[in-house]
Amino acid sequence: MSTTATSGKRTAAAKGRFNRRKYAALLADVAPRIIESPEELKRASRLIEPLLYPERRLTPEEDALVRLLLKLIDDYQTAHPVFPPLKPHEILQALMDEHGLRQADLLDVFGSRSRVSEAVSGKRAISKEQAKRLGERFCLSPAAFI
Repeated sequence: MSTTATSGKRTAAAKGRFNRRKYAALLADVAPRIIESPEELKRASRLIEPLLYPERRLTPEEDALVRLLLKLIDDYQTAHPVFPPLKPHEILQALMDEHGLRQADLLDVFGSRSRVSEAVSGKRAISKEQAKRLGERFCLSPAAFI
């Protein structure tokens, strides 16, 4: 609560002001904690989903809860990436698609069309030197191609 300078009377709290009691009640209902399993991730996602509709105007307390849950979800997803491990030739294929490259564009890395074709198809392993060149070209660790 605040008082006005002229009358000295108490006035209602400013609209949109954070209320710790309301926030504590939300926290008690939700009981957020560090996410350590896929099941807990699903639970957090289910809790946050109804609060993310754009037409819904969040209270400051709900906004704080959403930001907390998003942080917990982000921390879990950063620590547990969901990308399946790819084989070196699959990584190379994906990078070629992303950059609009053809096999002929990689002749400088592999030396011949047949080596490029075999490496891209997975019939031939990518050598350490080729991995180094690919890493430089795509700004990735050469380990991704070995």
